[in-house]
Amino acid sequence: MGFLEFLKNNFMHVMPIFVAGIIAVAIAVERVVALFQKYPIRNLDAFFARISDLVMADRVSEAVILCDQMPNKPSAQVVKLALMRAHQPEELIENGLGISVNKAAQAIQKRTQFLATIANVATLLGLLGTIAGLIASFQAVGAADASQKSTLLANGISTAMNATMLGLGVAIPCMVMFSFLMNRTNRLIAEVDQSAMQAMDILKQKFYAAQEKTLKIAK
Repeated sequence: MGFLEFLKNNFMHVMPIFVAGIIAVAIAVERVVALFQKYPIRNLDAFFARISDLVMADRVSEAVILCDQMPNKPSAQVVKLALMRAHQPEELIENGLGISVNKAAQAIQKRTQFLATIANVATLLGLLGTIAGLIASFQAVGAADASQKSTLLANGISTAMNATMLGLGVAIPCMVMFSFLMNRTNRLIAEVDQSAMQAMDILKQKFYAAQEKTLKIAK
């Protein structure tokens, strides 16, 4: 039995694996767009240089507006939270940043884990088809004439192997894409953590610069 014939004659085993594969493709496309286009800031160093210049020039509101122009960028939204709490004690700013970073990490990670789940499900569905093919094969052989046994056994084994191949054909790309996207996800989360620390550093520089200016005026 060829693979195309297997697909045609085993709809109940084939369709769930195909559905899993289609869902995996949709998730992978959405995640690639989000992780490579939607979330990252293309020139993070230039962004922070601009934020630092605005904060040091007492133009915090303009820095907030700059962040508002990037509503889908987790790093920009973390910086915005720090800027909006600039008048608060350091501990409160750090607490807010911690909450914001956690929320950003959850947004960055969402749905990527589904690819690993789909890979496992596709493998199990393929195994289910394999077992069903072997059961049908042995049942047919037991009830068939001697002249038909070899043909029925070959067809049953072919069905079983094709089911395994189809399941693995979906599972392997899913696992490869999952590993690829998780690597990108971890890099983006690290970028958000770094952004939180840089925002805090800018605010501290502004605070100590203001203190130094006050001391000079007092003298």
